[in-house]
Amino acid sequence: LEKQRTGAVGRTDSKLFEARTENGPNPALNPELASVIGAAKKTGLPKASIERAIAKGQGISENGNPLESLTLEALLPPSVSVVIECQTDNRARTLSEIRCLIKELGGTVTPTSHMFERRGRVILKCEEGLAEEDAMELVLNAGAIDMEIQDDNTICVFTDPTHTASIARLLSASPMMKLKGYEIIWHPNPQTSIDIDSTPGSRTSFVQLISQLEEEPDVQAIYHNSL
Repeated sequence: LEKQRTGAVGRTDSKLFEARTENGPNPALNPELASVIGAAKKTGLPKASIERAIAKGQGISENGNPLESLTLEALLPPSVSVVIECQTDNRARTLSEIRCLIKELGGTVTPTSHMFERRGRVILKCEEGLAEEDAMELVLNAGAIDMEIQDDNTICVFTDPTHTASIARLLSASPMMKLKGYEIIWHPNPQTSIDIDSTPGSRTSFVQLISQLEEEPDVQAIYHNSL
């Protein structure tokens, strides 16, 4: 469970953002958004957080102000490189708050993006009966880099970031695949990955650090290079 949480971490409100972006902000007309809202409520996510995430899918804050993207880089204990993506209507405030929190968590704000590469990530739901080798053939023929199989017949496809949208459209045209969403991510370079399980308790501590960063309302995604 902890390893699942410490991949390129996705927040519950990021799922709301993606669902809203794909099919609109009205849950009555967007079944996927309604489903994600229901799941979020079951986990105890406050109503204000749900509304904020839906608004962000429209590129605005709760107060109706335009949002801008912001990226911070840091090193967190035990020597794990992270890239934090935010959306904010107040750049100075967000920079100050996230930098202070990183310091409180024992981390250091320092360049780390050289430990990662930009990749596109496409999430698709495969129909029952689609064999893994057939899925891989479809993915590679579409021009993707690689594919990972997840739970519930879902696959994660990695692409060149400049071709993510076109590959997503191409794969979703297949009757055997349904597009769940796509985005540009920071993918850790394998040669720079850190094995945090080598020290007892390190993973649990790191998960707690990530959880505290995720609580910040402006944080949209956190990527790291731990195994």
